[in-house]
Amino acid sequence: MNIILFGPPGVGKGTQGTRLSEDYGFLPIAMGDLLRSEVKEGSDLGLKAKTYMDVGALVPDAVVIGMIESRIVADDAAKGFVLDGFPRNVVQAEALVDMLAKHAVLIDRVVFMQANKAVLVERLSGRLICSACGFGFHRHHSPPEKEGCCDRCGGTLYQRDDDCEDVIESRLKVYVTQTAPLLDYYSGSDLFRSVDAEGDLDDIYSRLQQALGEIN
Repeated sequence: MNIILFGPPGVGKGTQGTRLSEDYGFLPIAMGDLLRSEVKEGSDLGLKAKTYMDVGALVPDAVVIGMIESRIVADDAAKGFVLDGFPRNVVQAEALVDMLAKHAVLIDRVVFMQANKAVLVERLSGRLICSACGFGFHRHHSPPEKEGCCDRCGGTLYQRDDDCEDVIESRLKVYVTQTAPLLDYYSGSDLFRSVDAEGDLDDIYSRLQQALGEIN
């Protein structure tokens, strides 16, 4: 099953997408993770992307489309994939249609995850990421057993630059102007579903599974 998860920053696409991938064997394709990997490696692409990421702006379409294509056609995507953070605008959505057609790949579900702004800001400002394994925690909702230390691998936890309060506001404004129009683009499709992404994580996951329907 090939799935697109989209919605505002902090709505839980990464958390729920990872859980789907672990439970069903789908390949998680998170645009943010791909870009941060390039930044960490210090590649030309990563350095270019960082100038946009640090101020909460969207990385140009030309930078991200090729990266996504290489993951979609990889062998480990054969059981299906979960796209998180792509497409982020209608231009990317149209490019994705052409890309998938070229490789005879179909999308099975497009799921919009929604939550109000106060919830999004609270989630983002409290988020902590492991520098070693990338696992996420939250200062209030899911804190690590030992402060500053990852429960899974012992790595150091940090707050991403784009989870600082001033950048969060910028990211949400960018979402409203550039990503929110995807609702109009996808909502008329039979593949489209909408999920309430507020409340308990397990409840959200159950709603997501219902939206996806029967998964084999």
